[in-house]
Amino acid sequence: MNKLTKVMGVSFLTNFFLSLMKMIMGWIGNSGALIADGIHSFSDLTTDVVAIIGNRFSRKPADLEHPYGHGKSEYVTSMIIGTIVLLLGFGIIASSMNREIAIPSILVIGVSLFTIISKFLLAYYLIYCGKKYQNSILVASGKESSADVISSVVVLLSSILMQFSDTITWLKYADMIATIIVGLFVVHTGFHIIKENVSIILGEQETDEEYRHSFITSILKEPKVKSVDHFYLLKYGPYYTLDMEISMDGRMTLEEAHDLAHKIEHFLQKKDERIRKINTHINSWTEKETGKKS
Repeated sequence: MNKLTKVMGVSFLTNFFLSLMKMIMGWIGNSGALIADGIHSFSDLTTDVVAIIGNRFSRKPADLEHPYGHGKSEYVTSMIIGTIVLLLGFGIIASSMNREIAIPSILVIGVSLFTIISKFLLAYYLIYCGKKYQNSILVASGKESSADVISSVVVLLSSILMQFSDTITWLKYADMIATIIVGLFVVHTGFHIIKENVSIILGEQETDEEYRHSFITSILKEPKVKSVDHFYLLKYGPYYTLDMEISMDGRMTLEEAHDLAHKIEHFLQKKDERIRKINTHINSWTEKETGKKS
C-alpha cells in the first residue's frame, strides 16, 4: 500500500464515521441542516473511493497506446469527484424546500462542535499531504473537507438560533436556510474542482516561477548553452513532461550538441524524479558583430 492510498484510507474512515453520525443525529435531533451536512460528508466518503481508484490508474506505466503514461487519469478522477459533489449540492437545496419545520435538539449543537474540529483537522491533513506528494486528488479532497468545516459552522449557528424560535418567530426558518447554505457550499466546491481540473487537462503548466527558474539557472551553467528560449513544465498527473528550446554554440557538431542535450536532460530528471518525459529542441547560436542569435 503506497503513501497516497494510506492517506485516502484515513480520510475514508474519518468521513464514514462523521457522515453516519451526522445523519443519525440529525434524524434524532430534528435537524435537516445536520442531515444535509451528513450527506456532505458522505460525498467526501464517495469521492475518497473514486480518488483511491484514480490514484492507482494514474500511476500505471506507459504503454504503446499511452506513451506518456496514465497520469492525466488523476484529473479525470478529480472531475468525477467535482460532478458528484455538484449534483449532491443541488439535491440538498431541493430537499430543503419540502422539509417540515422542527426545532433541533441541543444534541445537534454538540455534534456540530465535534464535527467542526474533526473536519478541520482532516482538511489540513489532506491538503498538506496533497502538496507534499504533489497530488491533485488529495488537494481536491482536502478542499472539499474545508468546505465541510464551514458548513458545519452554519449548522451550529442555525441550531443555536432555532432554540430561540419560540421568542423570535422568524428564527424557525434558520434550519431551512442553513440547509440551503450548506447546499450552496457543496455546489461551489464541486464547480471549483471541475473548473480547476479542466484547466489542467487542457495543458496547464507549472506556475511556480521560483521552481522553474531553478531549472533554467542550472541549464545556463553549461558554458556552451547560450540561452533557454522556451521552458514549458507541463503537469501530467503525479509527474511532469518538459518541453524546452535551448540555444547552443553554433560551432558545435551535431553529435556534441546531442550529447550535451542528453547530459542536461539526465541532470534535470535527477534533480526532480517527477520529470518523466523531456522534449528538447536545439537552436544554433552564432556570435556575430550584432551579438544576436542566428
